[in-house]
Amino acid sequence: MSVHADPLEDVLALVGASSSFSAGLVAGGDWAVSFAPAAAVKFNAVRRGSCLLLVEDTVVELSPGDCFLLTRPVPFTLASDLSLPTIPAGVIFAGADLARAGAGDDVFLLGGRFDFGERAQELLLDALPPVVHVPSAAAGAVRWALDQIEAELRDRPLAATLVAEHLALVMLIHVLRWRLTAAPPATGWLAGLGDPVVGPALRLMHGRPAYAWTVAELASQVAVSRSTLAARFRRVVGQGPLDYLTRWRIELAAGRLRRDDGTVAAIARSVGYGSESALSNAFKRVTGMSPRAYRSSRADRS
Repeated sequence: MSVHADPLEDVLALVGASSSFSAGLVAGGDWAVSFAPAAAVKFNAVRRGSCLLLVEDTVVELSPGDCFLLTRPVPFTLASDLSLPTIPAGVIFAGADLARAGAGDDVFLLGGRFDFGERAQELLLDALPPVVHVPSAAAGAVRWALDQIEAELRDRPLAATLVAEHLALVMLIHVLRWRLTAAPPATGWLAGLGDPVVGPALRLMHGRPAYAWTVAELASQVAVSRSTLAARFRRVVGQGPLDYLTRWRIELAAGRLRRDDGTVAAIARSVGYGSESALSNAFKRVTGMSPRAYRSSRADRS
C-alpha cells in the first residue's frame, strides 16, 4: 500500500540546484588570496598540490584531491601561509580564464558555486556545518566526479560546460551522502534519514504526502508502537510526525505557488487538503500569510 520515497531527493528537487564554474586558480611559492562572501554555496577542489583554508576561526589543511563546500556567505582565505598579506580574489580573477597567485604552478584549484532556491537555507543548508571538508581518501565517488569535471573543462569536448555542471550536481549529492554517513546532524530531518525508525516514517510521508496519515498507521508500517514512533521522531527531528507532515505539505504547496503551478484549490487537493480554505488555514498558520498573498509576493519579486 505504501510508497517509499527519498526525502533528500525530494528536498533537492524542491529547492532547485544549479552549478557554475569560476576560473581555476594556479598558485605557487608564497601566496594568499582572500575571497569575499558569496550568496551561493561555494566549492573548491584541490587538483594538484596543497594549501590552507581559513574560514572565520577554522583552519583546514587541504591535500591533493580534497574539496570543500562553504554553506554560509562568509569570507575565506586560501594560502600557502596564512601569515602572508592577502590579495583580493577580485583582482586576480577579473576577466581571467585561469587566475594566478604567487610564483609557480605547483598548486591548482578548481572552483565554482551552487545556486539554490529561496528555501534551501532552512530546509537543507542550516543542517550542515559552515565548512564541509571532504578528504580525498574519504569519498571515492566525489573524487571520481571531480576527475570527470576536470577532464571536461580541460579537454573541452562538445557540450563540456553543460556536462561539467551536471557532474557538479552529482558531486554535490555524493558530498551530502558522505557527510550524512560520516558525521550525521544531531537533530532535524537530515538526522532522521539514517535513523532505523524515523527514516522509514519519513520516506512513507514523502512517498504519499497527500495521504491522511495517522501516527498509528505510520507506526504500524514501521513495526513499532505508536508511542515509540512519536517519541523517537520528536527526539530526532525536533517535532512530531504529523507536524512534520504538515510543514512538508506546506513546502510542497509553496513550491507550486512560486512556480504558479495551478489554482489554489488544485494545489490544496494535491497536498492533502480537502478544500482551498483548509489549505489556507494551514498555510497561514505556518508561513504567516495566505496562499494567494504568498503567490502575489513571489510574483512581485520576480
